[in-house]
Amino acid sequence: MADPPVTAEHLRDLVPQVLGALVRRYGHFDTCEDAVQEALLAAATQWPAQGVPEEPRTWLIRVASRRLVDLLRSEQARTRREAAWQPPVPPAVSGWSRDQDDSLTLLFLCCHPALSAPAQLALTLRAVGGLSTAEIGRALLTPEPTVAQRISRAKAKVREAGATFRLPAPEEFDERLDVVLAVLYLIFTEGYVGTTGDTLDRVELSAEAIRLTRLLHARLPGRGDVGGLLALMLLTHARRDARTGPGGALVPLDEQDRTRWDRAAIAEGVTLVTAALRAGPPGFYQLQAAIAAVHAEAPRARDTDWPQILALYRLLGAVTDSPVVTLNRAVAEAMVHGPAAGLAVLDTVAGDPRLARSHRPAAVRAHLLAMSGAHVEAARWFRAAARLTTNRSEQRFLLSRAVDPAATPR
Repeated sequence: MADPPVTAEHLRDLVPQVLGALVRRYGHFDTCEDAVQEALLAAATQWPAQGVPEEPRTWLIRVASRRLVDLLRSEQARTRREAAWQPPVPPAVSGWSRDQDDSLTLLFLCCHPALSAPAQLALTLRAVGGLSTAEIGRALLTPEPTVAQRISRAKAKVREAGATFRLPAPEEFDERLDVVLAVLYLIFTEGYVGTTGDTLDRVELSAEAIRLTRLLHARLPGRGDVGGLLALMLLTHARRDARTGPGGALVPLDEQDRTRWDRAAIAEGVTLVTAALRAGPPGFYQLQAAIAAVHAEAPRARDTDWPQILALYRLLGAVTDSPVVTLNRAVAEAMVHGPAAGLAVLDTVAGDPRLARSHRPAAVRAHLLAMSGAHVEAARWFRAAARLTTNRSEQRFLLSRAVDPAATPR
């Protein structure tokens, strides 16, 4: 039997493992990242013809190590690194095994304080999330050339700062934690609804974000933001099995079979968000987790407590200026006060440049117009949203709604 085809997702899953192993052993983050990218390219070209090796991770580490040695031996690398060539040895950290913490250590390395917050986000999404520059650009609502430039500069700054492969000391956690949480959130979001591809989600990416967040929560159990983020992930991921129908077709929240939701994950998420809300003033992740909990606890879509969700979105809007939050609030306003109220909220972000390349504003407008009975206009906006999305599962769903806007739940 022939080996299964090698997909970008299979290779992406191995990025943090391979990169973490190389950086832990050799140091030189920027050169290791280059070597890993070349090893991934070799895999993408060789595996389809020669077959997938029994130990793909080991194969990639071996090939990347060879390429790294070549790079370090080059004249340019030697003149740049000769004086600093001492592979760092990571210190022992109580409660953390090396196998467990490579990805998390890599995450904190990418969130080095020498980097600006945008550079930290871009570099970590590339190194830990394994996302392409195009995918990062869509996730951050940033042009792709800007992302590429940030990543290149960030790798150089990490090298210049002399950063070593180790978890930060406890007093250093706070200065990096906000960006670490933001990156984990974006990795999970990209896994839950992929910006590209034929399928709606990338389960491996979401699962990795949950794994890393669990490690972080075990390290910082009293942090409400960490607990809130883990709760949000679990409550959202609990709906995974009900989100697609035959052929991978997207099933919106209001139409999902709730008996297929993971009740154990929901129970854990509700417990976590309850504790997180008690830990201090509610922040971005705690409030989103609270919204997810309200959805999760409704036995039927019509039982959803939309007034409570709207109140939570208004609180969320007070702690962030994210236009995506405003889009979601527009739907909640429509569910409580009618589609006209939702459209009025939507109009407040109609010209936001951060949403210029996103399909979401058009999709929300189409949904609200369909709720109001303006089916011809709704169909036009559903088609507009379909043209903007690069996820083909979402595209098919939006086009199906364009054919029959009246099917949109009210």
